[in-house]
Amino acid sequence: MPNIIYVEADGTRHEVEVEEQTTLMEGATMNLVPGVEGMCGGIASCATCHCYIEGEWADKLQPPQPNELAMLDTAKNRRDSSRLGCQILVSWDMEGMEVHLPEEQGSVV
Repeated sequence: MPNIIYVEADGTRHEVEVEEQTTLMEGATMNLVPGVEGMCGGIASCATCHCYIEGEWADKLQPPQPNELAMLDTAKNRRDSSRLGCQILVSWDMEGMEVHLPEEQGSVV
């Protein structure tokens, strides 16, 4: 299983193994990573799995679909590197990926 590194807003790092073809959100919630709730269960309707994927890692991902972009428009602390973890399937290409988490999750609306 690929190792994914979830980095909390305060810099605390959680390196966990995540099974391929599960989402970044599922990997975080199954490994009890603080700061990722996944309240909607992965249907891109709550922004409680909001994360930042930066640099070379972002280039390896499929671009966000319209439904993800619409939800990100409501996300607290949105950045250009914002993604919803529930929309990103884990693969071996992600071995060692750092997923940064915002200080606060959820929607502003």
